[in-house]
Amino acid sequence: MQIRIRESGAVMYESEFRAYQKANGGPSWETTTTEVLEALGADVVFEGPQTTGGTVYQYSQANGVEQVDGKWYTKYILGPVFIDTTDENGNVTTAAANEAAYKAAKDIDQAKSVRSTRDTKLAECDWRVIKAAETATTLDAAWATYRQALRDVTAQSGFPWTITWPDAP
Repeated sequence: MQIRIRESGAVMYESEFRAYQKANGGPSWETTTTEVLEALGADVVFEGPQTTGGTVYQYSQANGVEQVDGKWYTKYILGPVFIDTTDENGNVTTAAANEAAYKAAKDIDQAKSVRSTRDTKLAECDWRVIKAAETATTLDAAWATYRQALRDVTAQSGFPWTITWPDAP
């Protein structure tokens, strides 16, 4: 549970709030109730609604708290939010460059995940290729087509984010 101190506006978890109270000569208590918080000049911070929408690169992230109808809630935004950064040598990387690097890294991770799924699907039907080789027969055309479609997944126009998986025969 998060708690907001009215006087400062600081938001902290319950364990941090207890430590804060102890460090500042405040009381200790067994159970955190609204009465205890009221006496200590603090309020519960309720979980606010997650944001939705955005792109494959975005996710709902906490961004402070907001008061709604007299109660405090965690505020969420679509993120990540990119800013200009400066390294220890004074080199500036723009927000746009940071965003591009982030998206490139996400694309690489997603592509690895899709390839892993594809490889698993191929491995699941390898026995058909082995059986055809052992019996000196050709692989059934439907299975050969399916396996080729799996290998071609990375050539789909939406790769790596939009994949149409072929159906196994």
